[in-house]
Amino acid sequence: MTTTERADRLDPALLKLALILVVGAMAPLLDSTIVNVAINALGRDLHTSLAAVQWVITGYLLALAMAIPATGWLVERFGAKRMWMISLVVFLAGSMLCGAAWNTGSLIAFRVLQGAGGGLMLPIMQTLLLRAAGGRRLGRLMGTITIPALVGPILGPVIGGLIVGGASWRWIFYVNVPVCALALVLAWRGLPPDGSRDRGHRLDLLGLVLLSPALASVIYGLSQVGVRGSFAHPAVIAPLALGVALLAAFVTHALRSDEPVVDLRLFRVRSFAASSTLLFLSGLSMFGAMLLLPLYYQQVRGQGVVAAGLLLAPQGLGSLLTRGPLGTLIDRVGPRPVVLAGTVLTALGTLAYTQAGPHTSELLLAASLVVRGAGLSGATIAVMAAAYQGLAPADIPHASSATRIMQQVGGSFGAAVLAVVLTRQLAGHATGAAAFDRAFWWSLAFTALAVVPALLLPGVHREREARSVVPSRT
Repeated sequence: MTTTERADRLDPALLKLALILVVGAMAPLLDSTIVNVAINALGRDLHTSLAAVQWVITGYLLALAMAIPATGWLVERFGAKRMWMISLVVFLAGSMLCGAAWNTGSLIAFRVLQGAGGGLMLPIMQTLLLRAAGGRRLGRLMGTITIPALVGPILGPVIGGLIVGGASWRWIFYVNVPVCALALVLAWRGLPPDGSRDRGHRLDLLGLVLLSPALASVIYGLSQVGVRGSFAHPAVIAPLALGVALLAAFVTHALRSDEPVVDLRLFRVRSFAASSTLLFLSGLSMFGAMLLLPLYYQQVRGQGVVAAGLLLAPQGLGSLLTRGPLGTLIDRVGPRPVVLAGTVLTALGTLAYTQAGPHTSELLLAASLVVRGAGLSGATIAVMAAAYQGLAPADIPHASSATRIMQQVGGSFGAAVLAVVLTRQLAGHATGAAAFDRAFWWSLAFTALAVVPALLLPGVHREREARSVVPSRT
């Protein structure tokens, strides 16, 4: 092995750390998509309305959103390893209680507990790994970190369909128990002990009180768009308006505070600002299309839940096949060209669905999903690598919270917009295929929007400078 090849490889200790954390992160990311598949079964078995059982999803998302902003302070105050294990315990306890729930109200309450644990996990994982990496080989590192985020939405419907089809709905929650238990054992034995902690680091209570409800209000309002069929409904406008007002108040406060709960001054770093915009747009493209794809196979092609999930598997295959080479490529040529190429591939992979009908070749659609998966994988890994270039180590917890917030809000917004588009198209056309074609054109447009911020990402020269010097933003 040459010196260059050895330098390109991830350190074995860092790779071990990444694998330990990825095991735990798979649980919340699989869980959210598994539960989505089981909503009808939950409503039937709990003898409740679809509107009531939807709170099983909504309550989880709101708790997750409210937990994210506190992550940075918790890591600084109590240590990343300790908080990682606590978040796993909270998610595990929530999963067990959800499986034992006796009615809709108890299930929703336990899902809120589960969401609080899940909201902490991904930002903590990113913080632990980026601190250990020290700003080096971010492309390959992000190739490992983003495995759950890309694989979870693809495997979740398949696993959920198999569970709902062959077992009690309670197993959609109990399936998390062995995963979390294994992750806890691995973390206890394999994670390095926390170093010195900043016990004097005060909690920005006002910022937390403003930001957490703001995110919850925005995401709740967006979740109601699909239910109400319009952005103009009072049930959508009121929470969105409240959320925007609270966000504006938080921005004013954060820019004046010495220790904000999420430091908005990070957006002065061009690569971080561009990456955050792209993460929002990737939420639009990825999660919006993940709403459309299974519905297309079920409503237009008449497939069952399990079959629809299996037909989406090629997208996961495309993501996994390109991960190793992409990480190395990003480290060598910089994030910008990889994001641009990934955006083009994602658009090409979506194009076939803008023309798809009930009898379109499954081979063509499967090949398109492989291309789409490869494009999404490349763009996501490169954007996440670019987000942390040029940031000081002390900024990493804030950056981890901010990037997760952008993804979460972008995904909610994308799903809301495409739900409205699809609902209106279905109401106005005799055939479902035409309605889905138009909705996929919207998804394609969201993907194309990513080109502009992608041009602001660092290229190879900026990336190499970031390896050698990690400057402070002050």
